[in-house]
Amino acid sequence: MSDSRVPRKRRFLVCEPRHFAVQYAINPWMRPDVTVDVELAQEQWRELLRAYRVHGHTVETVEPVPGLPDMVFAANSAVVVGGRVFGSLFHAPERRPESLHYDTWFKAAGFDVRRPESVCEGEGDLVFTGRYVLAGSGFRTTRAAHHEVQEFFGVPVIGLTLVDPYFYHLDTALFVLDDGTHSREENIAYYPDAFSPGSREVLARLYPDAVVATREDAMAFGLNSVSDGLHVFVAPGATALADQLDRRGYVPVPVDLSEFQKAGGGIKCCTQEIR
Repeated sequence: MSDSRVPRKRRFLVCEPRHFAVQYAINPWMRPDVTVDVELAQEQWRELLRAYRVHGHTVETVEPVPGLPDMVFAANSAVVVGGRVFGSLFHAPERRPESLHYDTWFKAAGFDVRRPESVCEGEGDLVFTGRYVLAGSGFRTTRAAHHEVQEFFGVPVIGLTLVDPYFYHLDTALFVLDDGTHSREENIAYYPDAFSPGSREVLARLYPDAVVATREDAMAFGLNSVSDGLHVFVAPGATALADQLDRRGYVPVPVDLSEFQKAGGGIKCCTQEIR
């Protein structure tokens, strides 16, 4: 069945976890009394980059900055659609300085960057599906930012309300499996109980054939995944999800980023897609 799925080459932006640590608590996963093994984190991060490159994807890096331990979570820095960059304005004061460094990288690479007026945490809460931007709110990104994003990109934005603090960003509860690029209908995987009842209904209407994950897989960061339309880079602990993906004709590529889970992050958190 996987013969019918075609991967699309992607361009990713990442940031080395040279200064990664858990120095504060801004989500339920973070405990400053837990020690981070920086060498292990760097090894795991390099393995993610190797996996991307082996599968034909382009990986570019932004220089990490001392004192910004969460800068490794590149997805939160912006959302890029059609070569246009909508930047970030973090909810937590500790993370706000990250935006300048990512904006500087994008500008040096030739992009114009729009600064948000409202709290907005990039691809953490803004998931481009191919037709829509699915936009999370409830813990970080505000609904006012959803309006800004729609006006900027001219792409329909569909607001979704997150209700479980363990899934504080949309990209911890949902990811795009297929963006419809190769004439296949776009599709997603998600964990329903991370969302309000109305949001669950919206997702069920839009994506009746979605892959529905268990809480166990979601808590293993299985939904903080990256798909190229065939290969799905996924946390190895999300075994039931991987089985579902395999049955659907996708190829799971397990990548262990367990050290980053101490800060509430995973594969997608570490990966900004440049479209």
